[in-house]
Amino acid sequence: MELLLLSRRAQGGWTALVSPARRMRPGVVITFGEVQAVIIEGPDDGVVAVEFNDERHLEEIGTVPLPPYITEELDDPERYQTVYADRVGSAAAPTAGLHFTPAVLASLQQRGIRRAAVELEVGIGTFRPITADRIEDHVMHRERCRIIDETADAIADTRQRGGRVVAVGTTTVRTLETFARDDGTVDAGETETDLFLRPGSTFRVVDVLVTNFHVPGSSLLVMLAAFMGPEWKTAYDTALARGYRFLSFGDAMLCERQS
Repeated sequence: MELLLLSRRAQGGWTALVSPARRMRPGVVITFGEVQAVIIEGPDDGVVAVEFNDERHLEEIGTVPLPPYITEELDDPERYQTVYADRVGSAAAPTAGLHFTPAVLASLQQRGIRRAAVELEVGIGTFRPITADRIEDHVMHRERCRIIDETADAIADTRQRGGRVVAVGTTTVRTLETFARDDGTVDAGETETDLFLRPGSTFRVVDVLVTNFHVPGSSLLVMLAAFMGPEWKTAYDTALARGYRFLSFGDAMLCERQS
C-alpha cells in the first residue's frame, strides 16, 4: 500500500491519495512499520481521510514523494526541492523553481530584478491528468494558496513603474490570478483555489512565465496554451526537434503572454 499525504485536515489527520484504493473503506487499518493508519473517510476518486496512531515516525518511514517517472531514489532528497522553500505543505515540488540556484537568484538581484514570494500547497489538483472528453468539464481539486501584504505591495509598485510580473511556475500563476484585480495588481489573503486556467481565460497579473515542458493531457499544458496562445505549439515543436527534456528535471522556457 502507498499513501501520498496531500494536506493536513482541520479536524485532524491527513487527506491522502491511496494506492491501490479498491479495498479501502472507513475503518481499514494499514500498518507501516511502527505506524498504523486508519481510514476515516473515502475513498473518493482515490482520495481518503486518514489518521495515524503516532505521527512522530512519519518522516522516518516515509520518503520524499517523487513523480512516477523518477524510478530511482535520490541520494539527496533536497534535490527535489527549491532552494527558497521554507515550510512543509506541498505534495510535490513546484518544478520550475528547481532551475533557480542561490547564484542565479543573486545574479537577478544584482540586475535589479526584485523577487517576491507566494505560497501554494501543491496537491492533487496540479498533477492529476485530464480525463474528461471536454476540457471545460475537467474539475480542479482545491489547493490552499496565500499572498502576503509585502508581495501585493511589490506587484503594485511594479505596475506603477511600468515593470512586468514574471511568475516562476504554473502554481505561482494560479495563485496570482486567483487574487487578481482588474488593474493587474493582487489582493493579499489566503484561500483555497480551484481556478482552472484554460483557453478563453483572462490573465490579469502575470506577464511572463517560467515553466518546464509538460505532457499532453495535463492541466498545466492547457494553462500554457491559454497563456501563450497558438505560439505554444511552436515552442513544443522546437523542444521536440531539439531533444529537450520534459517534466521535473527537464528544460524550462520563458513564455510571454499573448497580447
